[in-house]
Amino acid sequence: QVQLVESGGGLVQPGGSLRLSCAASGSIFSRNNIDVMGWYRQAPGKQRELVAVITRSGNTNYADSVKGRFTISRDNAKNSVYLQMNSLKPEDTAVYYCNLVIYSIRYDYWGQGTQVTVSS
Repeated sequence: QVQLVESGGGLVQPGGSLRLSCAASGSIFSRNNIDVMGWYRQAPGKQRELVAVITRSGNTNYADSVKGRFTISRDNAKNSVYLQMNSLKPEDTAVYYCNLVIYSIRYDYWGQGTQVTVSS
């Protein structure tokens, strides 16, 4: 059984910071390395969009809207991914979802999401 435990969301004022964490557990990870881990977000009335992804070797890709403000990182030993969010804006308000991909077994798994609200 796979679990993705997300944490770190909440309410923050514009210009503030938050750090999201996502830890994956399950027997599948003892047999397979996670290729890509990432964060996506979905604001009310909008489609889910990519925020940032990171490969096992540390290559990253960011949405243009968060470049220079957000930093994604991962700990392969802990099957965990993090998102440091600085200089937050009201338009960053959304539910943030953790995602992981294992290419060799075509495995794609989503977390339940954590709410981030940026408001004064």
